[in-house]
Amino acid sequence: MPFKSLFLIVFTIMSTFVLAQVQEVNPPNYIKTINFKGNTPESQLPVLRLGEYLVLEFDALNGNEDDYYYKIKHYNFDWTPSNLVQSEYMDGFDNQRIRNYENSLNTYQIYSHYKLTIPNNQTRGLKVSGNYLISIYDNYGDLVFSRKFMIYEDNANVGITLKRSRNIEYIEEKQRVEIVISPKNMQLNNPKQTVNTLIVQNNNLSTAINNLKPQYTIGNQLIYRYDMESSFWGGNEYLFFENKDVRAANTGVQSIALEDIYHNYLFTNFERASRPYTYNPDINGNYLVTNIDAEDSSIEADYVWVHFSLLPNVTFKNKDIHIYGNFNNYAIEESTKLTFNDYTNRYHCTLLLKQGFYNYKFVAINDDGTIDEGLISGNFYQTENNYKVLVYYRDLGARYDRIIGLGEGSSINISN
Repeated sequence: MPFKSLFLIVFTIMSTFVLAQVQEVNPPNYIKTINFKGNTPESQLPVLRLGEYLVLEFDALNGNEDDYYYKIKHYNFDWTPSNLVQSEYMDGFDNQRIRNYENSLNTYQIYSHYKLTIPNNQTRGLKVSGNYLISIYDNYGDLVFSRKFMIYEDNANVGITLKRSRNIEYIEEKQRVEIVISPKNMQLNNPKQTVNTLIVQNNNLSTAINNLKPQYTIGNQLIYRYDMESSFWGGNEYLFFENKDVRAANTGVQSIALEDIYHNYLFTNFERASRPYTYNPDINGNYLVTNIDAEDSSIEADYVWVHFSLLPNVTFKNKDIHIYGNFNNYAIEESTKLTFNDYTNRYHCTLLLKQGFYNYKFVAINDDGTIDEGLISGNFYQTENNYKVLVYYRDLGARYDRIIGLGEGSSINISN
């Protein structure tokens, strides 16, 4: 084979590898309750203003008091590695041990609670906006888990309007997002090439819509008024339960039992897709760790085996059904899969969760591996959902994608 052809093949393979999109790595079974916090009490997709602090917390249930280390990398809009070296996006160093950890107090389930705050003495801050990935490693240098987060600058106003679909076929089921971007004291050059947007529903990156281009401009404003391209399934309000007091049945909990640790048996749920929409306030898939008797819920909240059950329905027969929510970063795993019990005539699943208030829903997996969120819960345009729009900008000649603005809206007042 000629040297030139061999070089081209090797270069192509290396380019494909280097430009591969980074994916989040989910943790092993002994790592629980990965909690990203910014300026809100509940866990969230961290979208932080440049200069704000970031808090990452998690529990290790193996009781070993292991050491964990963190690394942070900067990425482009499409989650390919950016061209910046570490000193250009970070003040200080990473690959540092997480020094702040405590053992659980007065709990049946023993665990160690780790807490990382940035900025800290070693990592004094992140200097540029954009996409980031934080990776947690163990003492042997093996990757334990990773999570994405974003940092934005306040250089553009991002207006969001939630409306029903213009497509009659989906007018009762979908919500669409209209966007107006108004830069502050800056000129967006050639916006169809340099501006990208990311629309996130309920902090769930797996269903996000990206790469929409502005349809037209009015003055210095960029206008997006798509229909199908910016439409999301409305879904339904999340189901929820609360077990801040494990010794008594709280909201959504039918009965309790104490064995090695507490067990909470939730009321049996049912298919909602064929029933009328009912407004029921939720926190859009998130969760909040809390214990009614604790001064510090992060180390005093106990772990509980939570038993979920679902009545069967012909619409999801022969489908794989999973429990879905931000409690595990919307991951579809073997532990979230429901199994059918012929004796009870119900689907069942048991998850080990920390005390608190949890949102969840049941989803079905299609034959092609895609997630059908509406098959069991239904899709309704009236559903209250949270939307975030991030605006990315790479000026001509720039070396990385900035996030110049963040907009947030709710479909509580959706219009036609």
